[in-house]
Amino acid sequence: NVHAEGAVRNRPTEVTGGMELKRVVANGTELTEARQGAIGGGYLSFGTVAQVRLPQGLQSGDSAVLEIDFGFNIPQEGIGGRMGWNDDNFFYLAYWYPQMAVFDDVVGWQTDQFLGQAEFYMGYGSYDVTLDLPEGWVAWGTGTLPNPSAVLAAPIVERMRRAERSDTVVHLITPADFGPGKATAPTSTGRLSWRFVADSVRDVAYSVSRESLWDAARTPVGDRNGDGTADYAMVNSIWRESAPRWQHAWRYAQHAIDFLSRWTGFPYPYPHMTSVEGGGIMGGGMEYPMMTLIGDYNQASDTGLYGVHAHELAHMWVPMIVGNDERRYAWMDEGTTSFNTSAAMNEFYPGQRWELGNYSGYIQITRTDLEGEIMRLSDYQYNGAAYGTASYSKPATLLWTLRGLLGEEVFLKAYRTFIQRWAYKHPKPWDLFNTFNDVSGQNLDWFWRTWYYETWTLDQSIANVKLERGGTRIVVTDLGLAPMPVRLTLTLTDGNTMQAEIPVDRWLEGARTADIVVKTPSAVTKVEIDADQWFPDANRDNNVWERR
Repeated sequence: NVHAEGAVRNRPTEVTGGMELKRVVANGTELTEARQGAIGGGYLSFGTVAQVRLPQGLQSGDSAVLEIDFGFNIPQEGIGGRMGWNDDNFFYLAYWYPQMAVFDDVVGWQTDQFLGQAEFYMGYGSYDVTLDLPEGWVAWGTGTLPNPSAVLAAPIVERMRRAERSDTVVHLITPADFGPGKATAPTSTGRLSWRFVADSVRDVAYSVSRESLWDAARTPVGDRNGDGTADYAMVNSIWRESAPRWQHAWRYAQHAIDFLSRWTGFPYPYPHMTSVEGGGIMGGGMEYPMMTLIGDYNQASDTGLYGVHAHELAHMWVPMIVGNDERRYAWMDEGTTSFNTSAAMNEFYPGQRWELGNYSGYIQITRTDLEGEIMRLSDYQYNGAAYGTASYSKPATLLWTLRGLLGEEVFLKAYRTFIQRWAYKHPKPWDLFNTFNDVSGQNLDWFWRTWYYETWTLDQSIANVKLERGGTRIVVTDLGLAPMPVRLTLTLTDGNTMQAEIPVDRWLEGARTADIVVKTPSAVTKVEIDADQWFPDANRDNNVWERR
């Protein structure tokens, strides 16, 4: 209903009339629309939320059956580019049906309005959906086609079977397959029923096209069932000739799913991952279970197209597997996903530190008055830049910071434990915090409080370096409010380096200056704070001392 006239929104969008509830039946009883504030049965809509009042109360452990007839006009470009259509040959259908609100153990029914910016919070379910399409139109969607031979032409099915066993691209549909009776199965009625079945997913989305190319291959996802053999998923790349950069997109998806399965320690659980080019609808990308809609990227770069693939596909882990509340805490999936994206890019494009892009994005806003706290509800950030920083770049940077703080082994163990513990569940921020505290064996509450509930910045400065008998005294001043340990790299006259550290406890005790004496075998020529750039220091100009 965000597309309805008069709907409250925090970003502009096309007005199409929204969703019309034509008939609502609960446990066999047809309900009538109730007036706002009325007592009794029926159903009523307010904004993007509808309330169904059951004829009889529902006790714990009981179930209810709802039947809803509804209508929805597809906007040409849905809010945020999340759905739509382009020309007369391509449709992308998402967020198009009445979705069940989540009832969780923290807030009960989560009924926050959808305003257009912060995204969704959905439970897990099973879906059995049939699309009725004209012949010549091909559909892709969340779930599997139980009988592809019923809708696809025999040559296309044969190519599909080859792609399921191929590590290199198979072109399932080419321009020669466009048109009725070519890519689709024979039909006497001129129409075909495309049935998709999916289990344990939080949503479904579909794309239909009559002039899209289809590239596919398999990708390894690890050992799903512990039988000692590798498992695979199919990656599909759906694109039009107007988006030539997409000719390599299958490879981007193949690597991203493979890498993320290894990186998260959680094998990709779904049978396929389908990337759909949606130029004219979407500029960036948007995620759905097993599906993503991405812009044509004609004016961007190959690294940009890989990066958006890695980002959207990383969403298959959060929020698709780990089902956080995107409406309130967008950072839990966007920050995690941005972190995962940088890690994937570091492997696909080695030799660069892609995480520094998030770092610089966060640092830039610290020099303004626009930054909002990460824990501020996502729809109530000051503006788009504040939302982007609090949801994407800052939480991604903080995960890299944690990686440096805890060390690779401990960090990955905690990170992967969080995903394992909360797969197909609904964690809140405190569940993430608790998991890291638990697995690391450390009380990191100072870290969570400082970085997630405040906009304090880190600014550690070398105030003085002095040679003393038997060592070098280094004085560090804390010019910011965010505490972090001080990690020092000392360069000696012979070129060798030494490491030293001032624990974070020094700052937690209220000190603003701390010093340390390091036993050095020779004179020191350079001292640098956080030489490896793990920590988000807002001013690195004062992090280095050099002997003149």
